[in-house]
Amino acid sequence: MLIFAKAGCLAIYALALAGLAGLLPSGLSNTMQTLALVFMAAHVLELAFAFKHVRLYRGSLATSILLTLLFGLLHWLPLTKAQAREQSQI
Repeated sequence: MLIFAKAGCLAIYALALAGLAGLLPSGLSNTMQTLALVFMAAHVLELAFAFKHVRLYRGSLATSILLTLLFGLLHWLPLTKAQAREQSQI
């Protein structure tokens, strides 16, 4: 399920870029660009409010920030759940 949601995010960004390149009809292009901007704005806000969860990523912080900007809670929520499971086993 998570993979489909992430694929949906990537599809929105890809369609917005295709619209910018002139590969989509005007109406669809504008819609996809607006939707991508809304997603990005929401994810920037998420980054600010969920930064402590974003830092739980085992890779670099820059990578975790990029993944949060792309996928939002689809990236950091599983990190939070994994940490909670680890702490409950202690």
